[in-house]
Amino acid sequence: MMDMVADILRNSIHYAGHLLMPFVLGKVFWKENFLKYGFMMAGTLIIDLDHLLADPILDPGRCSIGYHPLHTFWAGLVYVGLLVVPARQLRVVAVGCLWHLCTDALDCLLNGL
Repeated sequence: MMDMVADILRNSIHYAGHLLMPFVLGKVFWKENFLKYGFMMAGTLIIDLDHLLADPILDPGRCSIGYHPLHTFWAGLVYVGLLVVPARQLRVVAVGCLWHLCTDALDCLLNGL
């Protein structure tokens, strides 16, 4: 029973991090257009398409960080590099991708991986 509650809590934190926190970050950094930028950051979930390269595609016992190509240290460096690009939309995407990696890393920690 406790394992089920822990899984529900972990999954709730994980998906809230992916789907709700982008709007909080948008409100903090870009008040004037927080919905637009919140949706852009939430849209960075598209980097999870790299899960399609894995077999099995979904493995609850596997940590995404360092395993999937768009979840690696090198991809993270690219996202950090995008923070200095003058185009605001690219910086928003960079923040979204970095937040995505943070959310997945937290999920790995909470899952004991």
